[in-house]
This record gives sequence, C-alpha cells and structure tokens, in this order.
Amino acid sequence: QVQLVESGGGLVQAGGSLRLSCAASGIMFTMHRMGWYRQAPGKQRELVATISSGGSTNYVDSVKGRFTISRDNAKKTVFLQMNSLKPEDTAVYYCNVALGSGMPAFHDWGQGTQVTVSS
Repeated sequence: QVQLVESGGGLVQAGGSLRLSCAASGIMFTMHRMGWYRQAPGKQRELVATISSGGSTNYVDSVKGRFTISRDNAKKTVFLQMNSLKPEDTAVYYCNVALGSGMPAFHDWGQGTQVTVSS
C-alpha cells in the first residue's frame, strides 16, 4: 500500500523559508521520479517541482531560483526547500510519484501540508 506523508508546512511571513518533507512507503522509491504539487484555494492542483531517480530537477517558472527539491533515497524521503516565500505560494503542498508527463501516478493523495505566507 502506497503511503505519502507530507510535513513541514506552517505560517511564515513573506520572504521567509520553509522546508517540506515527504516520507514514502509502499513504492520502489529509488526507481521513481518524485514531484511536489500544490493546490491553492479555488485553483487546480499544479506541479511545482520534480526530481528524477538520478537527481535531475525541474521547476515551474514561478518558483525557479527560490525552491529546491532534493531526495534522500536511503530514507525514502523527498524534500522541498522554499526560500523567499511569497503570498502566492500559499497552498496545500503534496508529493507524489511524477509520471513523464508530470501527471501524478497515484490518485490517492496524502493529507498534504499547509503553507501559508502572510504579506
């Protein structure tokens, strides 16, 4: 059974930083590209960043230069370091296995972690 458990969110002022974690189980973690997604109120869920099994990364334009995705294969955990946060980064953040198209592999999402950035 696949489990994705996100943590690390919180309330932060604009310009601040947060580090999100996602612990995965029930998957061959080292084989998969992992992604962070987010869903803001009233908006569709969007892909924010991905990291391949080999460590190659990609980011949506709005977070380039501010967010860094990384992974620890031994701990089956993927991270998202978020710096210079903006109010528009406010959303619930989720992780998932990211398919080549960027679409999430699993329809059953974790509980997510809330990130709120105040202006």
